[in-house]
Amino acid sequence: MTAPLTPPPPPNHQPPHHTWQAPPADGAVGPAGYQEDGPGMKTEVREAAVITVAMALGGVLLGVLWWWLAPHVPLISDAEAVYLKDTEGEQAVGVDGTFTLLALGCGLVSALVVFLVRRRGGIPLVIALTLGGVLGSLLAWRLGIWLGPTQDVAAHAKEAGKGVTFDAPLELNAKGALLAWSVAALLVHLQLTALFGPRDPNPYDQPHQYPQPPQA
Repeated sequence: MTAPLTPPPPPNHQPPHHTWQAPPADGAVGPAGYQEDGPGMKTEVREAAVITVAMALGGVLLGVLWWWLAPHVPLISDAEAVYLKDTEGEQAVGVDGTFTLLALGCGLVSALVVFLVRRRGGIPLVIALTLGGVLGSLLAWRLGIWLGPTQDVAAHAKEAGKGVTFDAPLELNAKGALLAWSVAALLVHLQLTALFGPRDPNPYDQPHQYPQPPQA
């Protein structure tokens, strides 16, 4: 009978620790021993919900500004029909343009605020910026129409009288403007995150630890 070539380890010998071992159950430490950052999915979802509500309520400001700054479309009546007083005017285009420019500004401001509050992006934040911008734009659209002249053009013309100029109802003909807030917020937030956001550590830059051979 021959003796084994490798002697058995002593009783108090501990097995070597391998570098690439399974992370703990809470997932706080990743491969190569570096700490994973981020507030966690529950916190991100909670923050996204707050951002969505805040942007939706910001639609009140957008609606008021749109009603205040949008050009007026003049109408005139001959007691039988209502006509545009200035058939070559561009007031209707200006109404849509005003809403679009204001929505783009809201998107820039909201993206900047979100980035300053939470520099690390994430899918919940992207969803919040998209949904919040759409909800805010819808609220602004309906609020501006409600604040503007009455939608009953015939009654308004009758009240104004024959040959008297009055303002047309506030309308948004280019419905694509309702997406301007979300698109601007996403693009600006993406650029800010790419330029100034934190960088994830590269696991290949971590020093490797190799297990030591057991000592006899």
